[in-house]
Amino acid sequence: MKKLFAALALPLIALAIAFTAPVSAQSSRDAVWIQIAARPSLREAESEARTYAARLPDVSGYALGGGWYGVVIGPYAREDAERVLQVYRAEGQIPRDSFIAFRRNLRSQFYPVAADAAQPVEPAPAPAAPATAEPEPQQQAAIQTTLPDETPAEARRSERALSREQRMELQVALKAAGFYTSSIDGAFGRGTRASMSDWQAARGFEPTGVLTTAQRQVLMDEYNAPLISVGMARAEDAKAGIALQIPAGEVSFTRYEAPFAHYGSKGDLGVKLLLISQPGDKRTLFGLYDILQTLEIVPLEGPRQRGTDSFTIEGRNSKIVSFTQASLKNGEVKGFTLIWPAGDEDRRTRVLAAMQESFTRLDGVLDPAEGGDAVQSIDLVSGLDIRKPKLSRSGFFVDAEGSVLTTSDVVAGCTRITLDHGYQAEVAANNTADGIAILKPAQALAPAAVAGLSTASPRLQSEVAVSGFSYEGVLGAPSLTWGKIADVKSLDGNTGVARLELAAQPGDAGGPVLDSTGAVLGMLLPRQIEGKQLPEGVSFAVNAEAIRGALSAAGLSAAEQNASAGSLPNAAITRLASGMTVLVSCWE
Repeated sequence: MKKLFAALALPLIALAIAFTAPVSAQSSRDAVWIQIAARPSLREAESEARTYAARLPDVSGYALGGGWYGVVIGPYAREDAERVLQVYRAEGQIPRDSFIAFRRNLRSQFYPVAADAAQPVEPAPAPAAPATAEPEPQQQAAIQTTLPDETPAEARRSERALSREQRMELQVALKAAGFYTSSIDGAFGRGTRASMSDWQAARGFEPTGVLTTAQRQVLMDEYNAPLISVGMARAEDAKAGIALQIPAGEVSFTRYEAPFAHYGSKGDLGVKLLLISQPGDKRTLFGLYDILQTLEIVPLEGPRQRGTDSFTIEGRNSKIVSFTQASLKNGEVKGFTLIWPAGDEDRRTRVLAAMQESFTRLDGVLDPAEGGDAVQSIDLVSGLDIRKPKLSRSGFFVDAEGSVLTTSDVVAGCTRITLDHGYQAEVAANNTADGIAILKPAQALAPAAVAGLSTASPRLQSEVAVSGFSYEGVLGAPSLTWGKIADVKSLDGNTGVARLELAAQPGDAGGPVLDSTGAVLGMLLPRQIEGKQLPEGVSFAVNAEAIRGALSAAGLSAAEQNASAGSLPNAAITRLASGMTVLVSCWE
């Protein structure tokens, strides 16, 4: 019965949406829209709007700024918008990446034409059924401004008073809006005049080719819409010794935790900002460069560049884009990190450019003791989350080039594999039947020790040690777990696997099993086999013969250790095991 109700729920809700009451005048300032498309040209956006209007009610089009035009549906109360978004997505009526848009994100209206399109219009009652006829293309309504109108002669006189920089800014804005394609030179020749005329016609003004003061304001407001929408304003942080333009409508200061001044999100976008300020030298700068790349706010994908006295890091994933710049000058490292939601690239780019251009060093630097009383955690650096892998297991070096043997389960479903967190590796072979994977590092490594496979058969009840990262790298070094060989075959009689009396942890899987001479008898397997959890104190290890076969199939030859070698003291085995054991991490 529940399934039947769920199947009927979407059509019933969709029907209710068609009759959703318009937002009242009292609540109009809290109204929201659903943005379903964005196009880089007015013509494309108008065509898209007409297409959607043929099957959905309440379709409108607004300039977004920066030369982009959005198609939206609404307005709705926020609760209604969430419901409409869910239903229309589920029905496939709108793209999956559609999202809630707010009044401040929408500029002048271009579809449908409205006489008062300076601001998003109040909604008309929703039609009972989707429109079927496509409206004819129309010009965008003239945009109202508070500035007085000018005659063509007055417009030319006011234009002559513009500086070269102001003229160039107008050309940049026309180019961003898709009307100007020539060079930015501040000279209003035939090409610039034609683009001005085209812009005027598209906005519903008389196409004279000379912009009035009011029209210039409208053009620049459109161009600066990304900055206006996030409340760009100058901020000075005296403790950090930094001044710059910040998206003050989206972030506000929260705390200091050296070397960062944290500006947390206060708007709907989820933007965050860090100001970087600390005394130091090149080692400090380079250390900061390395530390930042271990944080969740700096995704792995993206360009990064480090010079002798500065660096930049850009990180991207499906959720965020972050950009960091920092430089060393007069014994002070200063910079910033901007964290922005993915999918809002035009606005992010404009905001970032304004921040970079306005970044100013002031006297003073953040005290390294600032924030020393904050709650501490091994998973945090100055209040920021450290990036964590999906899972980490153990492995060990099997040749001088740094090839690593580990378990098949640790490499399953990974977008990236690392050795000891810092070295990328690729899967060279994966024998899932035996649970053995072989990894090749992206760059040649020089292991401190390489596993020597035992040439002798393991003896029942003989003492062994497993070297592994029992707690998945938290301790920073492998540890030894001692036990005994309980059987030289598995419970189902597989002679390629030995059973151990040994209390291993999940992170130990993939680690080498060593005998008293330091020879590797096998590789520890995960404690969960075919969906069954082994009892405490029971583990299994694939033996040396199976390892030789896997290495040979991958074109690698295994180093061997003479069976007649004498026993080593525990301290020597510990050093040998630590040198060959490596942390293997799987990242999503």
